[in-house]
Amino acid sequence: MLGVTGGVAAYKAAELASLLTQRGVAVRTVMTEAAAKFIAPLTFAALTDLPVAGDMFQADQEATIGHIELARWADAVVVAPATANTLAKAAAGQADNLLTTILLATRAPILMAPAMNPQMYAHPATSENIAKLAGRGVLFLGPEPGRTACGEEGPGRMSQPTDLADAVQCLVTPHDLEGVKVLITSGPTREHLDPVRYISNPSSGRMGIELARFARRRGAEVWLVLGPTHLPDPWGVHTVRVTSAQEMQEAVLRHAADAEVSIMAAAVSDFRPTDCAPQKIKKGDRKSETCELVRTPDILAHLSRTTEGQILVGFAAETEDIVANAQAKLKAKKLDLLVANDVTDPASGFAVSTNRVRIITPDGRVESLPLLPKWEVAQRILNRVSRIIERRRKKS
Repeated sequence: MLGVTGGVAAYKAAELASLLTQRGVAVRTVMTEAAAKFIAPLTFAALTDLPVAGDMFQADQEATIGHIELARWADAVVVAPATANTLAKAAAGQADNLLTTILLATRAPILMAPAMNPQMYAHPATSENIAKLAGRGVLFLGPEPGRTACGEEGPGRMSQPTDLADAVQCLVTPHDLEGVKVLITSGPTREHLDPVRYISNPSSGRMGIELARFARRRGAEVWLVLGPTHLPDPWGVHTVRVTSAQEMQEAVLRHAADAEVSIMAAAVSDFRPTDCAPQKIKKGDRKSETCELVRTPDILAHLSRTTEGQILVGFAAETEDIVANAQAKLKAKKLDLLVANDVTDPASGFAVSTNRVRIITPDGRVESLPLLPKWEVAQRILNRVSRIIERRRKKS
């Protein structure tokens, strides 16, 4: 259930409705009278392919106690934007419109995304209302700082629809990884020759980010060590940005000791220059025409040697003998799962949204998945991790 109230940020609610619908979520929209002054109900009906409700006294709706039915229908309720006025009404338990009535009648989790003038947000009354609602179990995301529609600067902007969509899906996804700490690495590393040149690879980090996003939705505490990428940090995930393989290893070791699961999806550079020139190397500098390389740390091998009882998942980006090379890596590093893909395939290589992988287990089984979106590959991998956790817990 998407509740839209009367604020300029109502236009962002349309994007949220669209995102959730694209992700397979059924979205019913409830709009206040003021919200309809900012954006037409027809917009939400077109985006969700479901009717929009707003009039608490609509005869055909209330003939079946419509507000109660709507409240029972929802698996989660998100109010975006949540204005100061609606927050005040909800905190006071008022039910003077369809949305506030549903907020009283629903037993589904409620998520509110405040959006208002920064001075209104900072007012003690608003703070008290938010605290009161939070004390009743209502969840909040935002607001974000920045320039608001009224021209003032400060916290008051509604959170981004992508973050809200992730938060909503976290509410409705079964939490089979609740209480599990998951450590994930993703993205490339950069090994600098000088301040402007480096050795790296085309990895975007998307595969690991999808793993982090879905592990969080399934209830895990997720730490993501992320190499250089243009992609944003996933919502609800502890993200540590790094550049080099050495920095990645240091970040991993800080968080690996109490992790139950480590998934090493990063495309770590295997070599680095022995020295990084302090200034840009110029053409004609014959002393710099030869670059000597040394190996970077093998993070996964180090985890295999130093952790006990942890579930280790590795990735292998191969160009030939995919299965044989992957099985050798799985055995050498004593992994619980290894995910291998052929990076010469344009549809499953670097910097694309799809992947075609083989999931290999220590008993020699190889499961070949078809070409899938990376988010679905992430789900398939996490399904197997969840089953390993369940088996281990039954044994203990």
